[in-house]
Amino acid sequence: MHGDADIAALGSVLAEPARARMLLALGDGRALAASVLASEAGVAPSTASGHLARLADAGLVDVLPQGRHRYYRLAGAEVGELLEALSRLAPAGPVRSLRQGTQAEALRSARTCYDPLAGRLGVAVFGALLDAGHVTGGDGMHDPLAAREDRLSAHGRDLDYRLTPSGRARLAALGVDLPRGDALRYCVDWSEQRHHLSGAAGRALAARLLELGWIRRADSGRAVFVTDLGRRELPQALGVSPA
Repeated sequence: MHGDADIAALGSVLAEPARARMLLALGDGRALAASVLASEAGVAPSTASGHLARLADAGLVDVLPQGRHRYYRLAGAEVGELLEALSRLAPAGPVRSLRQGTQAEALRSARTCYDPLAGRLGVAVFGALLDAGHVTGGDGMHDPLAAREDRLSAHGRDLDYRLTPSGRARLAALGVDLPRGDALRYCVDWSEQRHHLSGAAGRALAARLLELGWIRRADSGRAVFVTDLGRRELPQALGVSPA
């Protein structure tokens, strides 16, 4: 027989700062080598191995052997959702350097929520689709007083967003590999407190923008950046003018 969920056991794994930094570095869904994660966590490779073993034992990361090397990635989208939820509840870490300040601003400007786009860019794209009539079902805003089930850093349930025929045509023209059906999933962004596209359509759109070279991933972590090409193309293609 099994009792209630042992949150304390999971909390003990997440309570180590080095392990928490490793998980955040993996938050964009990429697989990273143990040496890269050691650097992200600021620990020696031998120490990183122990931390990664704890994360794997807890079911938070998967191990991908590649020849002599081992790569690690989040064990699934639900772990990415956990990181987003914890980011909402956790206090902001102190910014002690220009580099840390730049990283914090980059995350709020544009990032991936495991796969889909989030941050200011993610909610701007979704808002532009709504404004153009390509998506119906809501206004993209999160009202915590009116919300029944919706909460920050989680999949939304209150609204029934739908992709319109014009929206399907616009995204198809961009080469976005859309799923069947018009129902769209959305998340409530923790930093902007607005809705961004999620689910299969969100993953497909983000993947296509990366493929087109309109956005690029940061070398590590979840931040993404709009390229010069993206600044030229996004206003016409999606009605978004990145800052």
